Amino acid sequence: MTTLDVSVSAAGPARPVRSAAERRLIRKGLLFAAPAMVLMVAIYGLPLVMLGGFSLTDYQLGAIDWSFVGLSNFTKAFHDPVFLRAMANTALYAAIVIPCGVFGALGIALLVHGRRRSRALWETAYFLPVTATLVAMATVWQFLLHPTLGPVNAAIKALGFEPVSFLGTPALLIPTMALIGVWQILGFNMVLFLAGLTAIPKDLTEAARMDGAKSPVDRFLTVTWPMLGPTTMFVVVTSSITAFKVFETVAVLTKGRSGSETLLYELYLEGFDYSNTGYAAALTLIFLAIVLVLSIGQTLRMERKVHY
Repeated sequence: MTTLDVSVSAAGPARPVRSAAERRLIRKGLLFAAPAMVLMVAIYGLPLVMLGGFSLTDYQLGAIDWSFVGLSNFTKAFHDPVFLRAMANTALYAAIVIPCGVFGALGIALLVHGRRRSRALWETAYFLPVTATLVAMATVWQFLLHPTLGPVNAAIKALGFEPVSFLGTPALLIPTMALIGVWQILGFNMVLFLAGLTAIPKDLTEAARMDGAKSPVDRFLTVTWPMLGPTTMFVVVTSSITAFKVFETVAVLTKGRSGSETLLYELYLEGFDYSNTGYAAALTLIFLAIVLVLSIGQTLRMERKVHY
């Protein structure tokens, strides 16, 4: 080996030399992508920078004077009993909505997928809550759960039990709103699982049947469930984000009274009702960090078990 060969090997593989036509093509591609990049920066980047700036001040909406307070807004948040209660309530809400919304939708999708003539009817029936305005449907739920006029309590009394004040008992507020949240996302998740089930080749199911998986449960565990891995990961992540963004049901049903505080509604109160813009900005950053960490963590954890 010559000295020239040794020097080339030490330097590593040479970079490919692009022709003038390739460089022009790259510049044109960047030029076409530039408007979208600028729009993304304007919509997401600048507001985040401004949010971070506001979170370090004591600025109040409409005020002329404000001062730099550093991280005191974040310190205040983790010593604020209302915010801590809102975090606990949101975690409880998500703990109910995510598993029920995912596995409930999977069960419904399996049942609907096996239908022939009535499949379209069931798909439409379960998807209707997704198309409905949640504010209007929350008002309907308020009537349904009314302790004296609602049909739910009428059925409870017909069974010989005492009526239950679902929206008047603090301990039942979050579970009640969580059931409404599950009702809302079931249809959307069901459609996603139906798409995943339709994409599974029937040959795999038949091969599993011939290999000894006679029971539908065995075929589900050996073929269907592994093949639904990418769909399940997407459904879990989107359901988690939706659960942490609960707002409409709280605003309509309880108006954030004690026992029903959630993160997003607490941000709304601090920012718009109390005009504490700086403190609300700090709470928003905490909320975004929680959602971001949760989404990335779930994706990385489930990615190892997903088969594409």
